[in-house]
Amino acid sequence: MNDDTAGNTIRLIVEKPGSGLSQSEIAEEGDDLLALEGEAGSEPTESTEIAETTLDEPQLPARLDHYLLARMPGWSRSRIQQLIDEGKVLVNGKTFKPGQKVKGGEELTIAIDAPQPLMLEPEDIAVEIIYEDEELVVVNKRAGMVTHPGAGVYTGTLVNALLSRIGPSLKGINGTLRPGIVHRLDKDTSGLLVVAKSQTALHHLQKEIKERKALRSYLAVVEGNVESDSGTIDLPIGRHPNKRKEMWVVENGRRAVTHFEVVKRAAKYTLLKLTLETGRTHQIRVHASYSGFPVAGDIVYNRKTTGTLPARHKLGLSGHALHAAQLAFTHPVTGELLEFQTAVPQDMQSLIDRL
Repeated sequence: MNDDTAGNTIRLIVEKPGSGLSQSEIAEEGDDLLALEGEAGSEPTESTEIAETTLDEPQLPARLDHYLLARMPGWSRSRIQQLIDEGKVLVNGKTFKPGQKVKGGEELTIAIDAPQPLMLEPEDIAVEIIYEDEELVVVNKRAGMVTHPGAGVYTGTLVNALLSRIGPSLKGINGTLRPGIVHRLDKDTSGLLVVAKSQTALHHLQKEIKERKALRSYLAVVEGNVESDSGTIDLPIGRHPNKRKEMWVVENGRRAVTHFEVVKRAAKYTLLKLTLETGRTHQIRVHASYSGFPVAGDIVYNRKTTGTLPARHKLGLSGHALHAAQLAFTHPVTGELLEFQTAVPQDMQSLIDRL
C-alpha cells in the first residue's frame, strides 16, 4: 500500500485460546523490508501495513490496550490508548475502554488517520554513489546518517541527499517519506544500500530480499574472543519486553538467522563477517549482544565496556563498528547479477589495524 493520502484500516482477529489458528491465517508473513538493521522506536508512518507483519499473541483474557500493544510492534502505549479513547478501535463493531478485556474470538477494527502530506527538501549533502543506472542506485552510507525521515527527523537524511542528486527519479516511488528506499541501515551503521528509481525496481528488489535471494554481508568488530571459526545464530527477535524502543531475543519473536565467520582474533576483540539470512530490526546487533559478543561502540546493545559514547570515541569510532560491506542482487530489468563491495570506513579500519 503506497497511497500517501489514504488512511489504514487494520482488522485483527483475537484468537481463541486453544483454537490452533496459525499466525499465517491472521496475517501474511513478510520480511522486514524497511527494518533491515533499521532504526527502532519510531511508530509506523505512511504506507506501513501492520497487517502484513507476524503478530505476537498475548495471553487471554487481556486488557484491550495491552493486547494491542503486543499485537502492534513499534506503537507506543500512549498512541494506542489515544486511538481507543478517540473511538478508532472497535471490538465487534463497538467502542471499548482501554481497560476492558478481550477474551478471544473478537474482531478488532483499528482506523489509522492518513498522515499529513510532507514535502521533503533536497539538501546538498555529500553521498558516495557506488553505482547508478536508469533503474537503481547503490550508495555507501556513512555512519551517523539516518536512512530516511521519520520519528521527528526530517532533514540531514540519505533521502534528503538523494533528492538533491537524483530527485526526479524518486518521485512517487514508495511514498513521500522514503522514496525509493528498499531497505535501510541504522543511523550508526555504515555501508552499502540500494535505492530504487522505478516502481518496477522497487518491487523486484523488495521481492529479492523477502525471498532471501539478495546477499547482504557485514563486517563487525565485536567484544570478546569468539571461539568458533564459523557458525549460525538462529534465535527469534521481537520487541524487548521492558524497553519498547529496543529489540531482543524473545520466545514469541520472528525467526532470525545470522551466519558468521571469524576473520581476525585479538585479545579483547574479534573481527567477524556476518551474513543475513533474514532481516529483522537490529538483527546483527541483537544476536551479537545476546551471544555475549556485542558490537564495539554500540551504545544501545553493548552492555560491556564500549557501549557508551565516551568509550566509542576513545576507540576512535564515529559510529558502532558495523559495516555493510557486501551487497548482491539481480538487476530488475536485465536479470544480471550485480555484486558490490566496499571497504570499511577509516575509523573502523584503524580499530581493526590495532587488533
